[in-house]
Amino acid sequence: MENNKMRILGIDPGLQVCGYACVEAVSGEEKLLEAGVLRTAGDRSLETRLNQIADDARSLLEHFRPDVVAVEELYSHYAHPRTAILMGHARGVILQKCAEAGVEVKSFSATRIKKSLTGNGRASKEQVQRMIQTVLALPALPEPSDVADAIAAALCCGNSLRPGFEAVRR
Repeated sequence: MENNKMRILGIDPGLQVCGYACVEAVSGEEKLLEAGVLRTAGDRSLETRLNQIADDARSLLEHFRPDVVAVEELYSHYAHPRTAILMGHARGVILQKCAEAGVEVKSFSATRIKKSLTGNGRASKEQVQRMIQTVLALPALPEPSDVADAIAAALCCGNSLRPGFEAVRR
């Protein structure tokens, strides 16, 4: 981190679609450098898809050279435990690539991310998207939701690292 400038890579892990967003924070002002999605082919084996996610994560880390990576903590809804397990595979591969690159990872709960942006830990996806649009002065709502979630994680991380905000706890 140089001259109070920090580059944060937010990643919304998923087996089929991973959202990513690189935000640069300079003296409390955030600027979105790039955001998008990484996709894997659903007809491929799990190990092939995880290998592709690992390659994509390595490419993101090499391209953006972030100071920190922000990811959402693993959450399991009782009605969809399989989704959490598959997300956990993707998240694990991403965390391993961050460790390999020597990049610090900060994990945040979904409620904390929403509260950081909107003041409400139970905010809807639309409320979060509108707040992101406002904060970053974007011409349109960030879409798809995987991209919005990655941007939200990066912004939450930036907020947590500012003086006066509580320290991030893993």
